[in-house]
Amino acid sequence: MSDIIFINGNVSYSITLDPGVWIFDDRKVDLLTYFEEERSNSDELEAYKKAVSAHWDREIREGAVFPPVNKSISRFEKEKIIKGTFGIPLRPFLEHAMPGTDAQKVLLKTEMNTYTLTMEEAMEAILGFSKEGKPLKDGPAHFYFGDGRNKTAPITHIRQLTVI
Repeated sequence: MSDIIFINGNVSYSITLDPGVWIFDDRKVDLLTYFEEERSNSDELEAYKKAVSAHWDREIREGAVFPPVNKSISRFEKEKIIKGTFGIPLRPFLEHAMPGTDAQKVLLKTEMNTYTLTMEEAMEAILGFSKEGKPLKDGPAHFYFGDGRNKTAPITHIRQLTVI
């Protein structure tokens, strides 16, 4: 069994994903609370640009101030990572693969089945990668629809996403 997921098909760049490293990614979400939280559809890139702009303006006005670096994660954060159930949004990976302008669907291939998704469903999806702090036994990832309609029974054994 391979722990790698492939994104290929009608994309500019084929991508291989390794869910084993996502625990270190700041984009991870807590699957125990994700589908119950209110989310706004704000543009993350735009928010990032505004934050960087504000920081740059402040440095020009006040000079660079370097805060002390905290070299360790708090005990609470370590516990959360060790015992957490996490997922990561699929959108950034699909966007980096750069689907063709005519791409409309995504084939989600598992060990046993192939599911056809709309591009919108794939863009809003979450890939679960850990449960109670451990890698998934029926993984490497689980597919959750963005609206949470399959949060109790995700699609398991994900192997490949083919954009068509």
